[in-house]
Amino acid sequence: MKKRKTRWLPIGLGVVGWAIGAGLPVSAQSTSSTAAIAATETAPLPPTAAAAMGGSGETKIFPLADLKKGMWGVAYTVFEGVNPEPMRVEILGVLKDSLGPGRDMILARLHGTKPEFTGVVAGMSGSPVYIDGRLVGALSYRIGQFSKEPIAGITPIEQMLEVRDGAVLPASARGARQNDTSASMADKPAINASNDLQMQAMETPLVFSGFSQETVQLFGDRFREMGMTPVAGLGSADTTAAQPEPLVPGSAVSAVLVRGDLSVAGTCTVTYVDSTRLLACGHPITQYGPVDMPMTKATVVATLPSPLNAFKIVNTTETVGAFTEDRASAIMGRFGEKARMIPVSVEIEQPATSGTAVSTTKQKNFHFEVLDNRQLTPSAMLVSVYQSLQGTNSAAAEMSYRLTGEIGVAGHVPVHLDGMITQSDLNPAAINAALFVNDRFSKVYGNPLDQPTITGVKLKMEGVSERRTAVLESARLGVLEARAGDTIDTEVTLRPYQAEPRLVRLKVKLPADLNRGTLRVLVSDGATVDRLLASSSSANRSVGLADAIDQMNRLHANNRIYVTLLSQEAQAALEGATLPGIPLSMANVLGPLKDSQRINLNGESVVEAASVTTGDAVSGAQILHLTIR
Repeated sequence: MKKRKTRWLPIGLGVVGWAIGAGLPVSAQSTSSTAAIAATETAPLPPTAAAAMGGSGETKIFPLADLKKGMWGVAYTVFEGVNPEPMRVEILGVLKDSLGPGRDMILARLHGTKPEFTGVVAGMSGSPVYIDGRLVGALSYRIGQFSKEPIAGITPIEQMLEVRDGAVLPASARGARQNDTSASMADKPAINASNDLQMQAMETPLVFSGFSQETVQLFGDRFREMGMTPVAGLGSADTTAAQPEPLVPGSAVSAVLVRGDLSVAGTCTVTYVDSTRLLACGHPITQYGPVDMPMTKATVVATLPSPLNAFKIVNTTETVGAFTEDRASAIMGRFGEKARMIPVSVEIEQPATSGTAVSTTKQKNFHFEVLDNRQLTPSAMLVSVYQSLQGTNSAAAEMSYRLTGEIGVAGHVPVHLDGMITQSDLNPAAINAALFVNDRFSKVYGNPLDQPTITGVKLKMEGVSERRTAVLESARLGVLEARAGDTIDTEVTLRPYQAEPRLVRLKVKLPADLNRGTLRVLVSDGATVDRLLASSSSANRSVGLADAIDQMNRLHANNRIYVTLLSQEAQAALEGATLPGIPLSMANVLGPLKDSQRINLNGESVVEAASVTTGDAVSGAQILHLTIR
């Protein structure tokens, strides 16, 4: 039997010609579907896109109830540049309650040279689908990975419009950052990296501009868990760059997490636009609810095909508003809104070396802004601080950092940061420095009782080209007996890392009200003193923002040696302060508070007597005895 040759129709000048000649043989088209295809693809742009470019038109909705298997439509997305391109869509059916009760999904197959080559692409989510010029919904889901066919799930537009019609005021209009954490990752359609048949949201490409691949590999899992695909070096950001083309259905749009000398932005596709707002993605980014993220236009440099994870390479351009809602069916942005960001400055002084001799120091400054969102901000802050340290030629594994700085909090004193950050057996110094800052920042930002407004973060890192740690080996007092009010000498032996021991001397002024008898003297690092002064309730009870800041500011630096007197008198440790030397009668009064874990009563009072800086991160402690005559 002679094999039948496939015939192709000539490609016309309009979209109809493109659609018929885009890679689907004429023999594959049924007679009944040809007219429907032509009817849905007669316009080169979706109706609202034509309106944005000076024409007239209004978005019309294709009801989900009228959708039938075998219908043909057209979807729009940007494969390269800024202009949306059409691709044919074949409706396969409707999956009832597939995303949850009352949340249906439309299953469709994409046709055309580009979608059949690239497959379903990360960043394509939100691409609008039209039938007969009416909006059906947004391409938003795919089936596993390594799919041989570009089969996608469509979020019905009715579900997306619920976000528009039921949205609350943007966070900037409410004057505060949202603190509703009721939406969890369990509420969001799961993203599974394994090659199974699970229906999953199309990943949002998260472009890290100014970040190394090492940084993205170290911290990328924090963002992958939220359905984002972190990539480094495959895109750029300039939120001040003009992009004259308007945002229309099918355009690429970006949500900014970090901007400035460093940039992090996630990109998806616009589904619906009106005069004041737009809907995009067709699925959540985090499903946090109310959000406050800068919204920018974007240019697609190229679309990278891959059977594992195809995605769009994107340049982020001018800011046009703010995303204010991140819901189950869509994210919503408002034009003209200004998102609140947290300014961060990192000043780094690194030793400049010439051969083996350190000659001078050089300074590098980073200035960037981080979004204000409880779920995303801590991770964005952590990765940005780490990259700031790694973004210099002087960065090395065997390094230490003298860290100082502050975290500004509206209505409160700043949180002071101070310490010598060194490498450990697990991490280099740069990671430990970023974790140190993130620990302090998270304790303020995630306070469970109060909602803080962070006004800024200022950090100064002075690099030292060696591991600056030391162990407190021994200590001794200059005398064995003394009187209250005397000044005595103390001598401490430190053993620096891979170096000879050295002596540190300091004078200790004894309080004038010491009782006669044996006095214990503690010579130690700062962490040991912190444990003595801490209230046992602090680990079990949540404290307000003011108390939390006070507790952090009373922490002792790790690069100093402390001399602490342990007198035989009762001490009460509360959430906000430590009361040494309290009378026995007062201790009895405070007893009931101990039962409710609001206070910690000790048999010894801790009195800080002296301290001295060492230049090293010190660890260790020694107990000495002094007789008070």
